[in-house]
Amino acid sequence: MKILDGKKLSGEIKEEIREAVSLRKEQGLKTPHLAAVLVGNDGASLTYVGSKVRSCEQVGFQSTLIRLEDTISEEVLLDKIKELNQDESLDGYIVQLPLPKHINEEKILLAVDPDKDVDGFHPTNFGRMALDMESFIPATPFGIIEMLKRLKQKANTQ
Repeated sequence: MKILDGKKLSGEIKEEIREAVSLRKEQGLKTPHLAAVLVGNDGASLTYVGSKVRSCEQVGFQSTLIRLEDTISEEVLLDKIKELNQDESLDGYIVQLPLPKHINEEKILLAVDPDKDVDGFHPTNFGRMALDMESFIPATPFGIIEMLKRLKQKANTQ
């Protein structure tokens, strides 16, 4: 039985990304910029988003955390999403779920530009993924796929 060390692999992948970002910077190319929208103070969401911000810092990405009160109206949140969709300095973003009960999550997720939908939740991206077309794959399944791919590569070189 082979034990998979996800933490070790995560560190290796972060180092590969850090090197690629460093090379981009040396070449005068744009530094990748990701954002996270966090509505409210859900403990699990704060932990998850904090982890993403730290990971961005570790690999050299720019990151922006947008914290909004849980009393925000759906309309104001939709305006913020429209702003993020139009922000050319931003490569992608997530809207951290869950959202407060008074906000329609489906409406919010549909408003996210599919080209900036890092979670892969927009129906366009989900459909592309289901059709095995290029798309953003949600982080957990992508991590599993990458782990299995690298395990297979290692097995083939031994």
